Amino acid sequence: MQTQISARYRDTRQGLEAERILRACVHCGFCTATCPTYQLLGDELDGPRGRIYLIKQMLEGGEVSEKTQTHLDRCLTCRSCETTCPSGVQYGRLVDLGRELVEAEVPRPAGARLTRWLLRKILPYPARFAPLLTLGRLARPLLPAALRRKVPVAQPVGTRPAPGHARQMLVLEGCAQSVATPATNAATARVLDRLGITLVTPRGAGCCGAVSQHLAAPAEALGFVRRNIDAWWPHIEAGAEAIIITASGCGAMVKEYGHLLKDDPDYADKAARVTALAEDIAEVLRDEPLPKERLQPRPRKIAFQSPCTLQHGQQLAGVVEGILTRAGFTLTPVADAHLCCGSAGTYSILQPGLSQQLRDNKLAALGKGAPEVIATANAGCQLHLATGTDTPVRHWIELLDEAFADR
Repeated sequence: MQTQISARYRDTRQGLEAERILRACVHCGFCTATCPTYQLLGDELDGPRGRIYLIKQMLEGGEVSEKTQTHLDRCLTCRSCETTCPSGVQYGRLVDLGRELVEAEVPRPAGARLTRWLLRKILPYPARFAPLLTLGRLARPLLPAALRRKVPVAQPVGTRPAPGHARQMLVLEGCAQSVATPATNAATARVLDRLGITLVTPRGAGCCGAVSQHLAAPAEALGFVRRNIDAWWPHIEAGAEAIIITASGCGAMVKEYGHLLKDDPDYADKAARVTALAEDIAEVLRDEPLPKERLQPRPRKIAFQSPCTLQHGQQLAGVVEGILTRAGFTLTPVADAHLCCGSAGTYSILQPGLSQQLRDNKLAALGKGAPEVIATANAGCQLHLATGTDTPVRHWIELLDEAFADR
């Protein structure tokens, strides 16, 4: 795609990176066919190709309006279009840049600004989020049914094994995940312990930065990124094998650290090392032998919802399914498995109408095989899907943990 970036952006960080991405696009439209919002709304501007044109228009000095902002806001950043694109266009990165620039050009109403600010100031901080969730759980019996379903019930976490193995891996506990779905990392620690690996939680690590990054606050996001690198670095120097992430949305973000800090002289090399060590738990278990004779999978029949950040962001489609099948679970077929469930970080809060339509479509596809449990690989997807079904929704690593006969 030919570009004529205006003088205002030509030599800026955002302009230079966006131009490089735009030039890879051949406007073939393959991406449109796999875009969830285009399928729902049928508007070219609510598909990747249309949004690319809007960003290009802005960079070339064209009009930027609330309409531009609305169409970029509706993007899930699911990156299904990247999986489809024959030219390798880095659309997810481009839409982040576009939102950042539009945010500076188009003031939002006071209520919208407040909502976004609160999301950035609460969700990434477990100490702030936890009391609010506790209050929600206390009030849950008094809430209307629609609101009640949005408050996740407390999970039995179980104990974590004591450290004792020579092999060590770090774990990102996460922010909202550590409060709302703490059983996931506890189960991960137990599974790895059985395989002779100690899971270590470094002090000082926290939110991966994705909430701020996708809400057009990149400087704030980089603060989280640097804090995590500082917390992990002594353990990396001591020989930690990997940084394990069990929320695929966080994993997609951590694997971008090297790119996000490539121009930072103090952090570029460290960030690149972190990116190289970052692994979804599925990547570890794909390469580790599972003692099948010790596994008693129950329930056996499950539907796996592959989060967008796992299959499109990290390009790990089929990995979890392979592990679960190897462990003895029976996976039911899921139509249109590439489509987003509508969670998409804060999307379910900021775009509730579209989000619920996507959730209902996904649940219909997941439910066709009459599974006993729906499994997923991302905390946000887990919580979002659970608001629309009575079928239990669990992280897949919890099912694997419970399948061990010695639990």
